[in-house]
Formats: sequence, C-alpha cells, structure tokens
Amino acid sequence: MDINIIPIGNSKGIRLSKTILEKYQITDSIEMILEEDQIILKPKSVARKGWEKQFKKMHDAGDDTMLIPEVFEDENIEEWS
Repeated sequence: MDINIIPIGNSKGIRLSKTILEKYQITDSIEMILEEDQIILKPKSVARKGWEKQFKKMHDAGDDTMLIPEVFEDENIEEWS
C-alpha cells in the first residue's frame, strides 16, 4: 500500500484511512517500532486489558483461592512482634 507523506505544520506525517483505524482498533495513539530498514506501526495495547472480567470469571468459578497459605504452619508470628 502506498501512502503519501503530507505536511502537518512544520512537520510531515501520514494519514491513515478510517477503515485501517477501525480494523486495528486504533483510537488515540500507536506504538512506533524502528527496526533496521522498517518502521512498524502497532496499535497501542492497554496494560491489563480484560483482567477485571477474567478475575470476576475466576471468582464466580471459585478458582481464586490462595495457592500458598499466608502463614506457614512452622512460622512463629510472635517473633516478628
């Protein structure tokens, strides 16, 4: 796909079509990766996206219990007081 470089104020830029923005769910910003002879534009991913929904699903299934106890049987809590 050929894209023209366009003037934007004192800089230059590219214009992405609405179709591309929608297809790759690009809204506000993108990540630009510079490699040897390539410029890669990626949709910026939101950290921990969907975690809340997955945690609720785990809770509903009863799969959110502690795997390691908070206090081990051989620990003496009074030592730390």
